Amino acid sequence: MNNDSPLCKRLKEARLAANLSQKELGIAAGMDEFSASARMNHYEKGRHTPDFLTLKRIAKILKLPVAYFYAETDELAKIIQRFGNLKKNDKATLFKKLEDFDQ
Repeated sequence: MNNDSPLCKRLKEARLAANLSQKELGIAAGMDEFSASARMNHYEKGRHTPDFLTLKRIAKILKLPVAYFYAETDELAKIIQRFGNLKKNDKATLFKKLEDFDQ
């Protein structure tokens, strides 16, 4: 079990925020309907870690960047989440503003 990974916590929070059951999310991510709930439960409990492609499918369903699940702090996760929801032009504007902080 990997309790050090933020993935478990973030996955459960994101799934609940999307108002999906473990089974619904698993099936939407392409898992067999008979194992979807158990697999998602194992991911949320940290017993197993989804491979990158599986997590990418889950992230797409939850409308989140994959990086969100690995953010070390809640603040960074929120930034990643909001950044992922920005339009392309807004991302470019934000990048320009962030570059000003480097100086």
